Amino acid sequence: MTGSEVPPSFRLVYVPGVMPGKWVRLWSERYPGVPLTLTQVPAGEAAERLRGGGADVGLVRLPVDRTVFSAIPLYTEQTVVVVPKDHLFTAADEVAPEDLADDIVLHPLDDVLEWETVPGRPAFERPATTADAVELVAAGIGVLIVPLSLARLHHRKDLTHRPLEQAPESSVALAWPEDATTDRVEDFIGIVRGRTVNSTRGRTQPPAEEKKPGRTDKDAARRKPAAAGRPGANRRGGGTGGTSKGGKRGRPRRRS
Repeated sequence: MTGSEVPPSFRLVYVPGVMPGKWVRLWSERYPGVPLTLTQVPAGEAAERLRGGGADVGLVRLPVDRTVFSAIPLYTEQTVVVVPKDHLFTAADEVAPEDLADDIVLHPLDDVLEWETVPGRPAFERPATTADAVELVAAGIGVLIVPLSLARLHHRKDLTHRPLEQAPESSVALAWPEDATTDRVEDFIGIVRGRTVNSTRGRTQPPAEEKKPGRTDKDAARRKPAAAGRPGANRRGGGTGGTSKGGKRGRPRRRS
């Protein structure tokens, strides 16, 4: 494929908890001729999908290998602890790590938080996924620490969550292989950065309205002289009878 050719579609991968809807909508409005293929992948698989050419860009969780990928950080999420609705923590506005000392804290294998030491008591076995851990929380086995978006994604009526102080946070970024920065990637970067369709920094601009043909010399010759060229046009009272032909005021004639 040459640089001037347009790919048949634009491929975006995103990780659980990320909501790409607003950017997808803007893409479809600005580039209706280039369909956007949207695929959700586990957080741990997003980088490999991009590296292998399975997607053009990805909405991923940091960190990523910056020797391979370019990345634009978008936002950082609050970290929360998910508990049953009858848990003691529901009486608090927020929770500190030391408050978890007596609780079993579930640590799924797909955890996206980077811990030095996970607070609380470890479970006998790590759940395979965050979804599995949520089921265990609902069964009263322990509590779970996740970014806020994952707590909302796995919301259940019998569970709630509270902010956790002094905890690692997860940041979301737009990432793509550095050696695969195509024109369409630049277009999507412009959308994510909030550039308007008229932004001079955007690569692709919508076609401009066709300009009307300029006025020719013949058109100008057909136009009537401007009003400013008529004698007396700007004098008080208007009209052309205020002066004689030479521009001098004539004497009034005496009646006999």
